[in-house]
Amino acid sequence: MLETHWLAVITGGALGAILRAKIYELFTLTKNVHLYPLPTLFVNLIGSLIIGISWHLLIEKSLLSSSWKIFIMTGFTGAFTTFSTFSLDIFRLLQNKNFLLAISYITINVIFCLLATTLGYYSSRWLFK
Repeated sequence: MLETHWLAVITGGALGAILRAKIYELFTLTKNVHLYPLPTLFVNLIGSLIIGISWHLLIEKSLLSSSWKIFIMTGFTGAFTTFSTFSLDIFRLLQNKNFLLAISYITINVIFCLLATTLGYYSSRWLFK
């Protein structure tokens, strides 16, 4: 990877992480516990919107350099939310009419990631009593 690409990932990642933290901060300022899952949903929706726009403009239309693609798609949306990449993967499978693979990918990701989270949680509780 070119040095400019590394810089693009680092800069985009920092900005994405900061924006995500700020959004979570705004939601927590309300002190409304019923809003608990909304910051994540909001970030995932915005990140998915950004990566969809980016895919069209940066990949299909090649409107900006590869550094911008890496800055936005890998760095920014990667730090802002990895769900956006998951959504793009599914979109591309559906776009290519790989419906069964798309459904399988969704199912496997959700189930196995939830299992990994559960395993991590309970392993940690067991190891660090």
